[in-house]
Amino acid sequence: MPERAARRAELLSVAAGVFAELGYSATTVRVIAERAGLLAGSLYYHFDSKESMLEEILRTFLDALWTGYDAILGDRALGPRETLRALVVESFREIDRHGPAVAVFQKEARQLAAQPRFAFLTEAQRDFEDAWRTTLERGVADGAFRPDLDVRLAYRFLRDTVWVAASWYRPGGRHTADAIAGQYLSMVLDGISVRSTIPTATRSRPWPRPT
Repeated sequence: MPERAARRAELLSVAAGVFAELGYSATTVRVIAERAGLLAGSLYYHFDSKESMLEEILRTFLDALWTGYDAILGDRALGPRETLRALVVESFREIDRHGPAVAVFQKEARQLAAQPRFAFLTEAQRDFEDAWRTTLERGVADGAFRPDLDVRLAYRFLRDTVWVAASWYRPGGRHTADAIAGQYLSMVLDGISVRSTIPTATRSRPWPRPT
């Protein structure tokens, strides 16, 4: 990678961390420059505004996400359960690669989308919901998921519980992104309780009321 391109990527990484930490409104070019060890004027050599930096950060994340999603959704050999599993794994991998960008997208996409420059975020949210809800609906229709599944609520649960990991996951920590995805999928698809050996009649008996 040429030196200028490498420096540009480094500055975007710093800026992504600042945006995630302080939020879009509180972040200034001066703060980003200070974190990067530059004068504010030097940062303008690479970017014309904080808006251009944030746009590139978010577009880079979304492009990477959809490269993975498109490959999964286009694989006709995958059933709905396998598709859901692959989407979850890919999502955690993107959190690993683009954690600060994910955090900004989660917290500020709706407000940012009101600005013409960031209108693409509305389409991104709509496409994301369509991909997940279509997978869930296909699973219900195919019998892979419960027939009484509320797809709208299930989508919201999955969306929020997957992406909130950006607020606590740290690359290089004790658990890899794939390991966390595996644990998450185990809980979502199989539950967290050990199958009981108590007879059905006993299990269905109501708890006694306190006296």
